[in-house]
Amino acid sequence: MSAEDETTTAAATEGETPKEEESTATFEPVVKLEEVEVKSGEEDEESLFGMRAKLFIFGETLLDVGTGNKTWKERGVGEVRLLRHREHERIRLLMRQEKTMKVIANHALDPRIRLEPNAGSDRSWVWSAFDFAEGELVETVFALRFADSEIAGKFKDMFLQCQKDMEKLLAGEDKPEGAKEAEEVSKALSDLKTEDK
Repeated sequence: MSAEDETTTAAATEGETPKEEESTATFEPVVKLEEVEVKSGEEDEESLFGMRAKLFIFGETLLDVGTGNKTWKERGVGEVRLLRHREHERIRLLMRQEKTMKVIANHALDPRIRLEPNAGSDRSWVWSAFDFAEGELVETVFALRFADSEIAGKFKDMFLQCQKDMEKLLAGEDKPEGAKEAEEVSKALSDLKTEDK
């Protein structure tokens, strides 16, 4: 054993620890990524309602495909929102899964949709709609369960109000706020004349 090893061993036995050296290494990333603006498709829409809920769909599981055996499957937990487009004012229901932000429900609020209470629960609603969450239109039966019956009641009221608004929009009725401007534009257009040269 050398004299240096003996002093290190002696220092360790006396309760002193050897002095540690600090690392001065720097690590640079191999690939530099630039920040990219992500568009969700909701930029031109205003939120009319938003609340956390759990979504279920009625359908076949992977094991039951083709047997006709259908059950309720949990699709995810997230915020269910009713969104109105700022330009054409159509309203849709959109729900994204928490954390992953995957779209789990996306359909227009058609006035023909019937919102019915779920059997045995005052805090959930069931309805059928053509869903576009997976990228293609599929008729789906949904069940949405909220934390309590008060929130479920607010959802129902807003859902039905939005359906009435969509019915008016699809029937071609104007809103009273825009009626005056529409009359002015109509009058200005009727006063326009074209001349043949």
